[in-house]
Amino acid sequence: MAKYRTLFLEESAEHLSEISAALLALEKDLAAAGPIDVAFRMAHSIKSMAASLEYDSVTELAHALEDRMERVRSAGRVESAAELGPLFAGLEGLEAMVETVRQTGESPPAQPDLVADVRGVSAEAPPPPAETEDPKKKLLS
Repeated sequence: MAKYRTLFLEESAEHLSEISAALLALEKDLAAAGPIDVAFRMAHSIKSMAASLEYDSVTELAHALEDRMERVRSAGRVESAAELGPLFAGLEGLEAMVETVRQTGESPPAQPDLVADVRGVSAEAPPPPAETEDPKKKLLS
């Protein structure tokens, strides 16, 4: 297991550095496709590696960052400079979590508020209401 943890730590450090560079590039150009793709791919790689080693909290945060970057990819751009804040927070959270793994060899504690922030939803937000069909529309059709 120590061999795989070492590999995870080395590769995560590289991926986190690439995410950082990509986010810095996005500060200059919110629609830069290359950095958007890099941040998405690197978050995906960290998520996959963490999942294979059962670092569940790292997996969860990396997945949130990956999902957020997928939405950015679909939109073709970061909507505004304000959207970079949660992305950088996710990066910093992942850096801290990887450092915890480095120091302890264990999965760090979960951070549901940070995960929710990165996802762009409130950790305590209720699920969206189920869509119901308007009976009046049904009668008119």
